[in-house]
Amino acid sequence: MAIELEHVNFIYGEDTPLAVKALDDVNLMIPDGQFIGIIGHTGSGKSTLVQHLNGLMKATSGDIRYNGESIYGKDFEMRKLRSKVGLVFQYPEHQLFEIDVFSDVCFGPKNLGLSKEEVEERAKDALQKVGIPETMYYQSPFELSGGQKRRVAIAGVLAMQPDVLILDEPTAGLDPKGRDEILQQIKTLQTETGLTILLVSHSMDDVAEYVDRIIVMNAGKVMFDDVPKSVFAHVKELEEVGLAAPQVTYVMQELRKRGFEVGEDATTVEEAAKAILRCLKA
Repeated sequence: MAIELEHVNFIYGEDTPLAVKALDDVNLMIPDGQFIGIIGHTGSGKSTLVQHLNGLMKATSGDIRYNGESIYGKDFEMRKLRSKVGLVFQYPEHQLFEIDVFSDVCFGPKNLGLSKEEVEERAKDALQKVGIPETMYYQSPFELSGGQKRRVAIAGVLAMQPDVLILDEPTAGLDPKGRDEILQQIKTLQTETGLTILLVSHSMDDVAEYVDRIIVMNAGKVMFDDVPKSVFAHVKELEEVGLAAPQVTYVMQELRKRGFEVGEDATTVEEAAKAILRCLKA
């Protein structure tokens, strides 16, 4: 279920004095089963990019293919694409509206014309995948914590059984505990199901910890596209565009300056701990 972007451009306010190029000749391949982080400062084009992947926004020029078929083709079913490429917006809990958690998660699949039994089965499966216990199914979603509301909103998209799940800043506004719970749940979901996940984030530490591949956006262009360790090797270039490496990378650089024989390429706490232990045992 690969998604391919070929020379994709998007201009806000095209043919007006206020025209802004938000995507500039973007070429990407998103294969099945990857956990991909998309990072960039505000205005870099990352949110505009992901809204193109399920057809919410239409490219000014270029092409996007889903399973080899152009999503801009005359006979392409855009509704089917949106059920297969699920997008969870920032603060998705603001879209919760049903009387209880279970009803809210049932809303999407119910609109697919499925039987009551299948709708409920999908809702239960989705809620289990995001770690919501049965004791909460018939609570009002507004009685839940911020992190729980966020997980219910994600379950609502999962109940549509997408092949690709896009999460736009899923931890925004959460406390550290809620953020860690959400990210760990997403990682577990990806590991257990093989779902393709795109995580849009401002946090270098989060993407370093969880994703397999990082796409760095800057001024509407793809600046880097590689595994985390390779991307964060470009610390200076990232800093020049308002980004940074994970905090632990700077800690390791400082240790090296002070004479400790540790590598500078650690991007997670676990990698740093192993490197420091090796140094101390040497």
